[in-house]
Amino acid sequence: MSKNSTPRWKNKLHEVIYEADTPMGKFFDVALLFIIVLSIILVMLESVADLNAKYFWEFYIAEWLITFFFTVEYILRIIAINKPKKYIFSFYGIVDLLSTIPTYIAVIFGGHNLLFAIRALRLLRVFRVLKITRYVGESNRLLVALRNSRAKIIVFLFTVFIICIIMGTLMHLVEGEAGGFNNIPISVYWCIVTLTTVGYGDIAPITPLGQAIASFIMITGYGIIAVPTGIVSAEYTRYFNRPAPTNTQVCPNCNESRHLDDAEFCHNCGNKMNLD
Repeated sequence: MSKNSTPRWKNKLHEVIYEADTPMGKFFDVALLFIIVLSIILVMLESVADLNAKYFWEFYIAEWLITFFFTVEYILRIIAINKPKKYIFSFYGIVDLLSTIPTYIAVIFGGHNLLFAIRALRLLRVFRVLKITRYVGESNRLLVALRNSRAKIIVFLFTVFIICIIMGTLMHLVEGEAGGFNNIPISVYWCIVTLTTVGYGDIAPITPLGQAIASFIMITGYGIIAVPTGIVSAEYTRYFNRPAPTNTQVCPNCNESRHLDDAEFCHNCGNKMNLD
């Protein structure tokens, strides 16, 4: 489907709601972020018993006004795209839905729904609002580096997990119940806490051999922390000099958002982009 076969009002609605390259689009996203931040603050304040008792109706009315805005926004996002399923089942589509339904669920089933916390995820849209070349470009490079490091990091974490099982089992044999290492799962938990340099102190070795092993694990922890950073940094450096898209263009047909800055057509479905 080309842009010419889509009503002009629908193209304009898509441009305002999905893109931040125009003044109206940026104004909409800034207003949306303001309301999201306000809703999060209200939820936090509502959790304070004294404030909730004193301003119950104010919180109640404000919550319904925000829910109404989110509901209208969600419906408009579905209307503005030619393939609604692409938005509905996307990451942002699911987050938008989960941030809208808690108020309705509370009315039907009663109680306070923890899905209100999902609204914080909507603040990720701030990257689209900023639309600063350096920030958007660097974030794209970072995402590429993380994606390319995925296999290496998974192997690394699996190796660390094996080490924790081995060292935890060894500590269980050395310390036993006298030192609080009652079983292997608890010992593995202690090893993970120690290896990550958290050190809660709820379990501690008491024998000289156990303390020596613990010292080795602690020192190893500092080296392990640096490994994922090095992996990601290497991939980031590898792609540092490559140009990264800095636009916020979203295909009005399939909701694809990763387009080159000078793209006139969507690379996913071939639909003409909104470039007016």
